Amino acid sequence: MLEAPEKQWIPDPADENAVRELHEALRIAPVFCRLLVQRGIYTFEAAKQFFRPDWSDLHDPFLMKDMPEATDRLTTAIQKKEKILLYGDYDVDGVTSIALMHSFLEPLGADLVYYIPDRYKEGYGLSYEGIEYANENGVKLIIAMDCGITARDETRRARSYGIDLIICDHHLPGQLLPEANAILDPKRPDCNYPYKELSGCGVAFKLAQAYAQTQHLHPSALEALLDLVAISIASDIVPITGENRTLSALGMQRLNRTERTGLKALIEQSGRQHPLTVSDIVFGLGPMINAAGRLADAGQAVRLLLSNEVDTAADYARILEYRNKLRREFDQRVAEEARALLTEETDWEQRRSIVLYQKHWHKGVVGIVASRMVEQFSRPAIVLTESEGRLVGSARSVAGFDLYEGLRACKDLLISFGGHTHAAGLSLMPQNLQIFKDRFETIAQVALSQTPPVPVVNIAAEIELKDITPKFWNILRQFAPFGPGNRNPVFAVHGAVNAGYSRLLTGNHLRLSVKQNDAPIFYGVAFGQGDVLPKILSGKPFDLCFTIEEQTWEERTSLQLMVKDLKF
Repeated sequence: MLEAPEKQWIPDPADENAVRELHEALRIAPVFCRLLVQRGIYTFEAAKQFFRPDWSDLHDPFLMKDMPEATDRLTTAIQKKEKILLYGDYDVDGVTSIALMHSFLEPLGADLVYYIPDRYKEGYGLSYEGIEYANENGVKLIIAMDCGITARDETRRARSYGIDLIICDHHLPGQLLPEANAILDPKRPDCNYPYKELSGCGVAFKLAQAYAQTQHLHPSALEALLDLVAISIASDIVPITGENRTLSALGMQRLNRTERTGLKALIEQSGRQHPLTVSDIVFGLGPMINAAGRLADAGQAVRLLLSNEVDTAADYARILEYRNKLRREFDQRVAEEARALLTEETDWEQRRSIVLYQKHWHKGVVGIVASRMVEQFSRPAIVLTESEGRLVGSARSVAGFDLYEGLRACKDLLISFGGHTHAAGLSLMPQNLQIFKDRFETIAQVALSQTPPVPVVNIAAEIELKDITPKFWNILRQFAPFGPGNRNPVFAVHGAVNAGYSRLLTGNHLRLSVKQNDAPIFYGVAFGQGDVLPKILSGKPFDLCFTIEEQTWEERTSLQLMVKDLKF
């Protein structure tokens, strides 16, 4: 088995003067003032807004470019009973976008159908097949969500059929925009919307918010959509900052009391316990929704989210869980093959990027495998398979490397690419693979020249175990929901020892019991770190870094350390 490289602990910086000033204003423990300053929060008012996200924090949707045109066209379509096609991508963001817009517009009397492209036959984005489907079914308006910003030719085809388009996207646009009736995308260069990092479903929500304002709808019509927005934000790995933090916080509250029959069935099938957290979405609900599009028909996930029948919803949820189980099996097998393929390369330890290809790898799991490679080897990773004579795949990145810009520097070698700083998709011809691999490596070498080629753990603060009290936890949990831009703080403790109950769990995981001086015993879990148990049992002191989670077992609630690393 390949030995994991030793992790480097790097303290997150914080302006000490700002920490002291915030402590004077807030009168909470300095460690929390440090966490706030690390998040760019320096005043009492900013802290109040951070800790108390409120509906009033949301921006006016009409600040978004083309919003008046979008609401006008949508109003006309509903008033004239025109058929509207809801078009979404096949991942969680696209699926929740369709479910959100469908559940919002259907009670208003809209005539709706929806369409999700086939991952294998059509690929990502607005497709010609989808346009033909719209034309054959008498559609007059397409609302494209989580895609469409680069679909100039497809949009032109739709317009030739007399079909209008509203595009709700959050990806980076090309130099020229499609000729749609309205293009809602905060990343448009000419869009002055104050927050740029909405999910695709978040942009669809802003359209719903704007329409609700023009029609003077009751606020409950929008509040009912927030559970889907929260799922999209967590699953699409967009920053949980600014407006996303507000939407996520309000959405998590809604999710924990959701009235959606389909979501209730999904939560029950996932085995996740209330109150649900962002982690429960990322590792539970999201993968189940995604599994539909990865291995079969993503429309099944939409049908689940829109289902009102308890038995039908339960059946759909069981199918998604079964597909997710199959996806995990594919994922593990491909990940093992990818690790073996990488380490067969003679210079793999010197390389700063990973580009791997096998013809037989399943297209539905290459993105997950790329993420696994990044986690293990701390390098931007691209994992490719073959589809219709082309190499297609997914890319994931590390801190300090802008994946989108890296691919853009190789665009002459690519058929297509698109995505974000941290995640992207791409396609290329087989004959360009080696030259692409070499150029991408050169780009990574330059971009990451100042970054250590080892896994890094960012330490938010050093504390002692005695600091972790109920009061400490009560403040810490108000920093949630956690995610990119608002990471769950990692704390470091020095000089801990085994409290006598540490043991090995199945899967080479550790169940830890630790103590430090006169502090109470704390329990924790260290995944995949069972090899260090002999050192722990030796009685020698060690350092550990961890996040803190609340765990309920047999109706007893306690705090648990989720251990990231141990040092002796």
